[in-house]
Amino acid sequence: MHRLLKAFIFLLPFLNYGQREYPSTNTLEIIEQAIVNRKTNDPKKALLDYDYTSYEKTVITDSLVTGNHSYLSEKVSKTYYSQRQDFVENVVGFRLAGFTEVQYQVLAVNLQSRSFYDADFVIFNTRYAGILSRRGIKNYNYQTISDNDSLIRIAFSPKRPQAIPGLEGYMDLDKKSLAITYVEVALKDRIDLRLTQTYTYSKEVRLFFPENRSLILDKGSSSRDFSFFGGRLSIGNLQSDDMDQLTNKKYLISITRNSNFSLKAKEKATSPFAIKIAPDAIERSKEFWKQYRSEEPSLKDERSFNAIEKIVKAENIERRLGTINNFSVGYYSVNFFDFDLTYPVKFNNFEGLRLGLGGVTNAGFSERFRLEGYGAYGFKDKDIKYGIGGGYLVNPDRNFWISLTYNSDLEEVGNFAYLTDRRVYSLFEPRLVNINLFYKHRTTRTNFEYRIAPKLLSELQIAHRRIDQTTPYRFIINGNEVRNYNITEASLGMRWSPGSKFMRTPEDVAEIYDGYPKISGQISQAFDGLGGDFNFTKVGAKVFYKLDRLNKTATEILVEGNVGFGDLPITHLFHAYPNAPTKETILQRFSVAGVNSFETMFFSEFFSDRLFTAQLKHRLAPFDLGKRFKPELVFITRFAIGDIRNPEDHLDINFGSLNKGFTESGFEINKLFWGFGTSLTYRYGGYHLPNFEDNIAFKFTFNLKL
Repeated sequence: MHRLLKAFIFLLPFLNYGQREYPSTNTLEIIEQAIVNRKTNDPKKALLDYDYTSYEKTVITDSLVTGNHSYLSEKVSKTYYSQRQDFVENVVGFRLAGFTEVQYQVLAVNLQSRSFYDADFVIFNTRYAGILSRRGIKNYNYQTISDNDSLIRIAFSPKRPQAIPGLEGYMDLDKKSLAITYVEVALKDRIDLRLTQTYTYSKEVRLFFPENRSLILDKGSSSRDFSFFGGRLSIGNLQSDDMDQLTNKKYLISITRNSNFSLKAKEKATSPFAIKIAPDAIERSKEFWKQYRSEEPSLKDERSFNAIEKIVKAENIERRLGTINNFSVGYYSVNFFDFDLTYPVKFNNFEGLRLGLGGVTNAGFSERFRLEGYGAYGFKDKDIKYGIGGGYLVNPDRNFWISLTYNSDLEEVGNFAYLTDRRVYSLFEPRLVNINLFYKHRTTRTNFEYRIAPKLLSELQIAHRRIDQTTPYRFIINGNEVRNYNITEASLGMRWSPGSKFMRTPEDVAEIYDGYPKISGQISQAFDGLGGDFNFTKVGAKVFYKLDRLNKTATEILVEGNVGFGDLPITHLFHAYPNAPTKETILQRFSVAGVNSFETMFFSEFFSDRLFTAQLKHRLAPFDLGKRFKPELVFITRFAIGDIRNPEDHLDINFGSLNKGFTESGFEINKLFWGFGTSLTYRYGGYHLPNFEDNIAFKFTFNLKL
């Protein structure tokens, strides 16, 4: 009988452990002691380092016996662990049926955690409380099933499955050490999932190591998305829209076998990458795979490679995957050119409707050179904006690019943009609609992008700008009034993501786990000379942290500080991202809320050369009001404090200081319909306004993620 079928039959008996009657014993004391013993039982805590070899096979199939698979992959990895750096997985062999171009994103999918000692156990990138952890004691009921001379079998089930989904099953503990020797789990969270982990004993160090893992997912009638590729495709997806056309059942089966455990790691885990892929991993011979398989591929497996290849070609799956991946970051690919989807349609108070077109060449044009450009027209200001440039990839391993660009466009007054901020794409840029104060610029710049380390990005920019005001404004410098001026400026920015994890492919570096905090810093120096009229320094830093909880709530904290020294015209001061149109009534001010903007702060109300802002968001668990209607309630509080030296040097414009401290609080109800929602915010504290209505902002929100 086929190995996968045997694994499936073996897992069927355990479905509802929490509902059985078990012999009474002081189970909680055993669990408490087992948690204490983790420091001597968990190989990650008991050993400084070790390594092992893994073979993993994953299929998605309509039948456990007949027909063909719709997805099949094999992987061989050398995994190294050290307490200093955690796990480093070196993929030395990878085989994905049907694809001529390697889909490395498949390797970033975490089907299940390596060990049940972890505080969080991950299944398909979703976290659950670990069964042998302090968090587990808060979330699980435990009962003893059996107790003999060698093993204690303990069942576990979630205390509040509706509020906090959890695992259900049993674990075997060694009677002497209380180490885990075997675990079976069932999970019914809109899907039917069953998994096992077995552990092997090493006499050398008297430890149980995770040896075999199996996972079987029965999609059943679920509409929940489980995709290896991140898009709605029939291959690799467990989505009802695609699969119900083929069958009433579909199974995902994954089996992993660990072997060759070594307590003297052959390769120290000093890599900055969580996953590395050997250059020849996809070119392995049949003899290579025979070394690691426990059995030869079945006739169904061999048949599936040809069948999947035909489907991939017929449905142009690889082309569609590339389009989906680029679309998620705001590009649409046509041959060698990626059209930038943020250009076509925009709207703001100065330009009115702005239509444009632009983009950048991709690797289909050249792997070392890129050309970029755009053009746009504003129907209100009746002006053309454009940009053109190119770049050269000096060092692919470090993503070291040198680029030269020229732009003739608009920029918001008081905006401080971080060079290394990741591109954030949205079909609709919320705050842009309300902005009314811009300046024109003609900018020539040279940029040097360099990845110092996977978690540390850097960018250096040297730019010369010719600035023209769009509104009456004069600045006094050295007793002289200036309106339009030139600025020559050098900026260095860095972005550190210590909580993220990265994968090194033969072609690129990819983030596979989006961790927190994210820390950005930037310093800019303008020069009086070299074609520039001002000498000033600007420094900015911000920290963003997000905490996702098992009960599906989340808290976000964003703090930022900015300071400027020298002769700073209003174009280069700081604002707190105001987003309140200067209109009299609440309904007249009804517009779209920003993501991190102050909704009750009026445009041009405050400018600062010293500014600190803080924002706290707390999102409740989504309200389950139907299959496609799950709104989210978010509570928000924002605070800003700042000041400005010599405000009298800025003529023809009136603005205030933030030295009293600005505070607003409110809530959002998001995802009411296709990403749209609503928000209500109230202004209070040092800048509370006499007219009650002026302190209120009522807007709609837009939070569509692609």
